Amino acid sequence: MRVGRFFMFQSVLLLFFGRGISAQDVAQIVKVIEDRQVPNRQGLDPYTLREIMDRLHVPGLSVAIVKDFKLHWAKGWGLADVETGVPVDTETMFQAASMSKPVAAMASLKAVQEGKFGLDQDVNTILKSWKVPASPFTKDNPVTPRELMSHTSGTGDGFGFPGYPPSVPLPTLTQILDGLPPSNVGKVRLERPPLTGFKYSGGGVTIQQLALTDVVGKPFPQLMRDSVLDPIGMTNSTFEQPLPPEREKQAARAHDASGRAKDARWHVYPEMAAAGLWTTPTDLAKLVIEVQMALLGRSNRVLSQTMMQEMVTPVGVGPFAVGFMIEKQGEGWYFGHGGSNWGFQSDMVAHRVKGYGVVIMTNGDSGGMLAREVRERAARAYGWDTLDKPIPR
Repeated sequence: MRVGRFFMFQSVLLLFFGRGISAQDVAQIVKVIEDRQVPNRQGLDPYTLREIMDRLHVPGLSVAIVKDFKLHWAKGWGLADVETGVPVDTETMFQAASMSKPVAAMASLKAVQEGKFGLDQDVNTILKSWKVPASPFTKDNPVTPRELMSHTSGTGDGFGFPGYPPSVPLPTLTQILDGLPPSNVGKVRLERPPLTGFKYSGGGVTIQQLALTDVVGKPFPQLMRDSVLDPIGMTNSTFEQPLPPEREKQAARAHDASGRAKDARWHVYPEMAAAGLWTTPTDLAKLVIEVQMALLGRSNRVLSQTMMQEMVTPVGVGPFAVGFMIEKQGEGWYFGHGGSNWGFQSDMVAHRVKGYGVVIMTNGDSGGMLAREVRERAARAYGWDTLDKPIPR
């Protein structure tokens, strides 16, 4: 275990040689995040990162940090699978869970940019294989892609998809939306008029997945690779569900809140836009950087500056823009998203204009608290959103 962890750390430093970044500087800031926190504000501050992982029973952790619009460093800790003892490294793939949603939203906005449909168009005029059932709630305001991707469409499911064991038959999207076997969730229906309230809705995002594939005419994983993953260089990412056999050795296993391996290595998610992305923190950091650079008008590999603004501008009801959750911390505005699948917990957050952020992925049901702690430690270590000096290192 010690040899593996040493090798992983060395491999992390090698990522940055020749990029004008001092390996010593990277090592120092990683140490600040890993060590007990000074000053000690209680909570988890008295513990090292490794001790927190042990206390929370999280087998594996992977982190990528963005600084000055570039990947500053990435590192893995612990085990990808407690049964095999395979260590986490920077190319270990995790389930992104709901962090899939903003990535998928970027593909829908790409289709809007290309004139395939409108962001405020009635989604029933886009859908071909299924329709949002007629409802008094849509008499004056039809459901639109903007609403579906910002959780303001009025859909009342509140899903949280549980996924499916790899051995069982998978439902189609229309079976999921109508709550028909072998779907394991209820039907997706409206419970209020669009834009009258905010309610998190994986079902709404699934409607948008179907609309996008109906228009583009490609399988969703291929559509995502062509429009988002390949242009950004997300080579260790895929929306394929189930995961292809050639990718399985790269994938982390799901673990329960006690750190034990689940009875299946992971669950399968046909609700790909809502929960189906397999990826690494490094690949998601590339996406974060692309968003930040496009907002400044310095990149357009996927979206124009104007279209990227839709991803960080709240629609007016609730905290979501098209894809990303938007929040204010101190004097800064941030975009991000969390993720929670069966055996996986993750988080990502990035500043809208200052060029920094963090992506954290874990393979344990209790990884959410760990992700929040890493996020807070990174913000303190770098002195994010403050005029004060960062923690000495």
